[in-house]
Amino acid sequence: MKQITILSGKGGTGKTTITASFAALSENAVFADCDVDASNLHLLLNPEVQETIEFKGLKQAVIDPARCTRCGLCRELCRFNAIDEGYRVDPIHCEGCKVCVANCPVGAIDFVDRICGYAYISKTRYGLMSHARLTPGMENSGKLVALVRQNAQRLAEENGCELVLVDGPPGIGCPVISSLSNVDYSLVVVEPTLSGVHDLERVLGLLRHFEIEPLVCVNKYDLNLENTERITALCSENGLVVAGSVPFDPAVTQAMVHGQPVVEYRPMSPASVAITEMFDDTRKLLGV
Repeated sequence: MKQITILSGKGGTGKTTITASFAALSENAVFADCDVDASNLHLLLNPEVQETIEFKGLKQAVIDPARCTRCGLCRELCRFNAIDEGYRVDPIHCEGCKVCVANCPVGAIDFVDRICGYAYISKTRYGLMSHARLTPGMENSGKLVALVRQNAQRLAEENGCELVLVDGPPGIGCPVISSLSNVDYSLVVVEPTLSGVHDLERVLGLLRHFEIEPLVCVNKYDLNLENTERITALCSENGLVVAGSVPFDPAVTQAMVHGQPVVEYRPMSPASVAITEMFDDTRKLLGV
């Protein structure tokens, strides 16, 4: 079994479009959407949820009114103004620091689990999918990403799948690092802009640190050929493989409107042809 995470230095570069198209082209794969803060792979793969799993992240302080003497110490110590005048804890403002729990003189504050989101096991017309949704305002998205990855790997092992396709979060933070655990390759999707070059360098630095083999995809390469040449030159200097260059294609947006991967919506459009060639080359590199 091989695993590949598709990344980008920022949101909106087209990594979900690429992942959905790869999913449609694959024959024996499991898909994972690890962008749990703003997941959207489900919009193109239309999964049917088979199993829902509660995700418990940060704990929350809860004041027991029967034990509370309203001394005011908890409100004084709370740096997040999470405790109101009626000595109720606001779950949005509570950061789970436990200061109030540790300092309550009568032990009236409990520290309890709270549901911060849900992980899902789903079925799509292309294969099984692991995805999740983090409740807005909640933390620990890196832990939820790890749960999505574990579910995807388990599904692949149980069903004899040879490939796990991971739609990673944008950037280089904790959720991205969690999405890279135990992967064989990472495909970095970059746009031909100056900020795109900078984002690519940041992601490549992260992949070098974790010793993960990078591949590069230049999306909408024909919008700025000069910057595309900069990106290909950077890859050449560092011995990196440019897995594909995808042209700007209105069919991509039209496919999104129809809720389909572009390779299914219009198989012979310029972007679909380029993505299909890139998938074939990537599959050969992975040995699947």
